[in-house]
Amino acid sequence: MSQRRAILRDALGIGIASGAYALSFGAISTAAGLSLLQTCALSVLMFTGASQFALVGVIGAGGNAWAGAATAALLGTRNALYGLRLSSILEVSGWRRFVASHFVIDETTAMAIARDQPADSRFAFWATGFTLFCLWNLGTLIGALATSIFPDPKTLGLDAAPPAAFLALLAPRLRGREPVAIALAAGVIALAFLPFVPAGVPLLIVATAVVLYGLRSWR
Repeated sequence: MSQRRAILRDALGIGIASGAYALSFGAISTAAGLSLLQTCALSVLMFTGASQFALVGVIGAGGNAWAGAATAALLGTRNALYGLRLSSILEVSGWRRFVASHFVIDETTAMAIARDQPADSRFAFWATGFTLFCLWNLGTLIGALATSIFPDPKTLGLDAAPPAAFLALLAPRLRGREPVAIALAAGVIALAFLPFVPAGVPLLIVATAVVLYGLRSWR
């Protein structure tokens, strides 16, 4: 029972932090030109923060919607790999498998694989998934509505939230020569293409290059 309480506490903490992060998504999405309904639909149907920010970021920068969608899809491919890892843990089928696939994101995967017992892993996955889904969508709604009071997210510094969050996720992974070299090379490639291609396309080019490098190293 104490283990379940600890899981619920951790899930709630992650949910509250992500809900606060969702405030910036709601504000930035509506500031980029999406309607309240479109913004909320993205959080309900897509429900993967990085991909959502990538999509509205490209659109907000004047990029093509297809480039934004492609960028979001590339960022979301990691969830498929998470699904392979979680399939043996969750052991779900039918409609529950469909619901579980919607909850396969960074946080739920991390919570699930951190447990020693399969039952605790399944509980952690579902507890984190439901908590995150509810608070993420609530944060999106509040953030989108807040643009009627603060039309420009920069007023509250919300525009800085996504890059700050990405840097926070990236920094712990830059502990070896190879990750640092890859990050620097990716930055150089993106900057080189930035003046010549539409917004969002440099990220697609960098992602493709990194995937090809990863396949080459794996082989």
